[in-house]
Amino acid sequence: MSNPAFLLSATIFLPTLGALFLMVFDKKAEDAMRNFALVITAVTFGLTLLILQQFDRSEGGIQMAVSIPWVPTWNINYQLGVDGLSLPLVLLTGLISMLSCLASWSIKTKVRGFLMLFLILETGMMGVFLALDFFLFYVFWEVMLLPMYFLIGVWGGPRREYAAIKFFLYTLFGSVLMLIAMLMFYFNSASSEIAGNESIFDLLKLAEIAKVGGFDATMQIFAFILLFIGFAIKLPSFPVHTWLPDAHVEAPTPISMILAGVLLKMGGYGILRIAMPLCPYGTQYAAYALVALGVFSIVYGAFAAMAQTDFKRLVAYSSVSHMGYVLVGMAVWKISETGATENLNFWQLGMAGAMFQMIGHGISSAGMFFMVGVIYDRVHHRDLNKFGGLMQLMPLYSGLAVIIFFAGLGLPGLCGFIGEVFVVLSIWSYSPILAIITASAVILTAGYILWTIQRVYLGPEYKGPHKEEIVPITSRETTVAASLAVLAVLLGIFPYQLVLNLMDASIAQLTVSLSEGYAAVQETVTAVTQLSR
Repeated sequence: MSNPAFLLSATIFLPTLGALFLMVFDKKAEDAMRNFALVITAVTFGLTLLILQQFDRSEGGIQMAVSIPWVPTWNINYQLGVDGLSLPLVLLTGLISMLSCLASWSIKTKVRGFLMLFLILETGMMGVFLALDFFLFYVFWEVMLLPMYFLIGVWGGPRREYAAIKFFLYTLFGSVLMLIAMLMFYFNSASSEIAGNESIFDLLKLAEIAKVGGFDATMQIFAFILLFIGFAIKLPSFPVHTWLPDAHVEAPTPISMILAGVLLKMGGYGILRIAMPLCPYGTQYAAYALVALGVFSIVYGAFAAMAQTDFKRLVAYSSVSHMGYVLVGMAVWKISETGATENLNFWQLGMAGAMFQMIGHGISSAGMFFMVGVIYDRVHHRDLNKFGGLMQLMPLYSGLAVIIFFAGLGLPGLCGFIGEVFVVLSIWSYSPILAIITASAVILTAGYILWTIQRVYLGPEYKGPHKEEIVPITSRETTVAASLAVLAVLLGIFPYQLVLNLMDASIAQLTVSLSEGYAAVQETVTAVTQLSR
């Protein structure tokens, strides 16, 4: 596995190969198909661990780079690679996909179709995190869209068609904006010597062009707005978040786990990988608006979650709140009067917090949705007002659920704490007022999480519908829940050893590069302003 082209390609396309092999199974051999799909996702996760084994944590640049001409006429390459920004998300994708596949035993109809689409979806997600060619990135981004549409629209709840179409239209709208920005960079890159005076899609070279001021200020601002809206839809950020609660409520449990655990992170990753490196001036220009929007999303999502009576919708709105920390941490970039980055160390702290929040939220949110799915399979409702006393009937399930929900709360010692505290510390150097608002939102989070635990797991014995169907969780369900609970604890106790040291060098390199890119464009803007006077 020393060949990076083979290793990275196998990680991306093994799930699709497994989907094709599912065609040879007998239609009635549902358990065999489930076990085969589980093996495929487990092997794919094993491949991500091989990538981790070969990764040099001290190197901030792209490693295991692969670049093979794909459409030479248009300078489109099959270009892959991994760095400290993408590797943690590749590992998260492999893990959550495997656990979600293990959770898919609850799917009873059209099993082969579900598993084939599920595996193709994993290929799309892996491709997004490993692609380094803008066109290839866009292809994988679109590949992810169709399987998710059908997985919600066919296997979802009563309003599945509405939720699937809403998800599709929102994501497609963001994709169109991304396509416009991609073409802007493609045609404007032809004037740069870095690109060999040719139009290119190479994200690394486009970032180099932006670093030396090769894209003017107006273009960067406009392109950043287009890219940010496209990625903010997936993040999701207020006000383009409204597809998320509907998609989560109607999606089957394993797909809700994928949505919360991986797909939302694609929005944050897109901002870090594409929008910020290609538009450093645009990023700084919009920085305060991004931080304010992130803070508003945190508070709004928490209040919205507190108002819900549907168990799944509450968890969905909690994701809007928690992903607000990601946006805040990425954007706390403060420029001094001289044009230099004033708070580089705090900005790097915010970036690390944003990245860790994506990983921590991927674990805790996937776990929360799985726990909702476990009890829904038994009582067939999600009304919080009809729960209560599950701790007495399902002690193991309830104990694991409490750990996972406390991780979502941000309790110290669990995975939700590190990212949030890093972001709050970083925002203090940017705006003390916004920092106070962000820190205060932790109280709201604790409020709706503790109220949920009290209503569902504590109190008098459950007297709602289908009480006779409440049985202890199975060994399969215990495996999924315990895996996520243990990871929540380990990430909370060993954040640096498990995650932060993977990304430190890449974050430092990115922030320095963005600072240089902003300075290069600002110098030109200042010169033009002086001449116009």
